[in-house]
Amino acid sequence: MKVVHVVECFAAGTAHFINLLTQYTSCEHVVIHGERADETSAETVKAKFPQGVKFIHWHHAQREIKPGQDVKALTELIRILKEIPRIDVVHLHSSKAGFLGRAACFLLGIKQVIYTPNGAPFARADVSPKKKSLYILLEKLANKLSGQVVCCSPSEALSYESIGIRTSFINNGTVLPAIPAPKTLVEPGEPFTIVTCGRITEQKNPTLFNQIASSFIHQQEVKFVWIGEGEREQRSVLNAANISITGWLPKEEVEKTVSAADLYLSTSLWEGLPFSVLEALSLGKCLLLSDCVGNKDLVKNDYNGFSFISAEEAVSKIKWLMQNRETLHQMEKNSREWSEKVYDIKVVSRQYQQLYAEIAGKSIVQHLQAL
Repeated sequence: MKVVHVVECFAAGTAHFINLLTQYTSCEHVVIHGERADETSAETVKAKFPQGVKFIHWHHAQREIKPGQDVKALTELIRILKEIPRIDVVHLHSSKAGFLGRAACFLLGIKQVIYTPNGAPFARADVSPKKKSLYILLEKLANKLSGQVVCCSPSEALSYESIGIRTSFINNGTVLPAIPAPKTLVEPGEPFTIVTCGRITEQKNPTLFNQIASSFIHQQEVKFVWIGEGEREQRSVLNAANISITGWLPKEEVEKTVSAADLYLSTSLWEGLPFSVLEALSLGKCLLLSDCVGNKDLVKNDYNGFSFISAEEAVSKIKWLMQNRETLHQMEKNSREWSEKVYDIKVVSRQYQQLYAEIAGKSIVQHLQAL
């Protein structure tokens, strides 16, 4: 099968997700991609993909809604798709590629189309109600053109069902690292370390992270670590003295830092199904996650951590976990076991392989019927 991936945001979690699909599904993969040079260059992202993947630069793709530029991007995408022989499946990733891709496929008569939002645009908490209404209108319009919506988490699927769009879901997955060694007993004076990982943006809600950390400013035995980087304005929000910002680290260092921590904290406002949390889950971390789309799928209260709504609630849970280390360690074991059963990329990739085959098979049958 030849699977053509279309993505505007060729960076961070979305690019990682496509990378995993190219590694773990037995298909010929073509990636039509934009570039977010302010985050990372396309060449840097491409270097992490397996050999044999073909890349085509989608020059006019960009994030914001700009009608003139979007018409150019649509025209370019139509031209690119027309030049690719024998497409079995088109897999669209993220909202901009999802809209323009479904429009292009409709105009070209391509029906074997999947759209994975990886973060519903209308679930964003940083846009006005008017803009959310526009996003909902665009999603409904594109849904009538072509393809099927396959969300990356149950809660994302429910958010689409709530606006009247029928959908299914296949969870995001991750490569399971070696099982971490069991933690030894806490040494006297050893700090209780709380870690998060991701780009410092409004979506990740650094204001709430800082508020939680500030509640422990006078307790030297508690420290917070943010693995990642961001714009100066967002970075400056993390000003509590007990927060360390490491910047971006090599993957091995990220795993080492997360493994050594006592608790993984996410304060996100919205997500799809976050890879940073999936990886913490696979490393056997107890999770403390904000109750938002995506996050709520990865934590079961009293099983592998807790969800929370307010800073006060998060602070209360941290204090409770500090006093109940045996329960915390059991939650760590539960995280790893759950990850192995549900979020192993080998499990997830088999589901996508089957879906691709079903869609490609339907396309072949339709073609034969036409003949």
